[in-house]
Amino acid sequence: MYLVVGLGNYGAKYAMNRHNIGFMCVDVWLKTLGENASDSSFREEHKALTKKIKITRGGVEQEILIAKPQTYMNKSGESVVSLMQFYKIQRPNLIVVQDDIDQAFGAMKIQFNRGHGGQNGIRNISELFGAADYHRLKLGVGRPEHPGFDIGDYVLGNFPKDELSLLPQFLDKGSLAIESFIFDGASKAATKFNGNL
Repeated sequence: MYLVVGLGNYGAKYAMNRHNIGFMCVDVWLKTLGENASDSSFREEHKALTKKIKITRGGVEQEILIAKPQTYMNKSGESVVSLMQFYKIQRPNLIVVQDDIDQAFGAMKIQFNRGHGGQNGIRNISELFGAADYHRLKLGVGRPEHPGFDIGDYVLGNFPKDELSLLPQFLDKGSLAIESFIFDGASKAATKFNGNL
């Protein structure tokens, strides 16, 4: 089984924040698969909303658990570690979808065993694992233009209009990258999807 974790903050007021692009991406992926992506279609367990799906590609079927932690960002690891222990999911089969301020909007990277880069959800997951040896799909949201602008306020802000118009295309690419990670492996997926829109 694979575990695909989208990071974000629960609650309507955070729905379109840059920090919630992980939630957005897994929801878009579900929709492209013809699955119901509404929160009511998820199950509540281990401090997360979860949904099990099966996908077949090239005659290969994979079982996937999708999770959206409901702990607020800085406690995301509590949910991730609990789910992995309960379902006996190995770390190579985990991918965490996160926002990344060190990449411009529209850029993405699949990476393994990297630092948290100030992303508090990743910081917490790595702290609870005691290591950073897991895969991430890092979706660029850029940095504020003014260097004095608070990063916390920035990631908790909504996407501006010019980025909103490109967001569906970006999330579609992200959802394809998740699926490629599962069926093609991290290296091939990174070669195919790392880069800009």
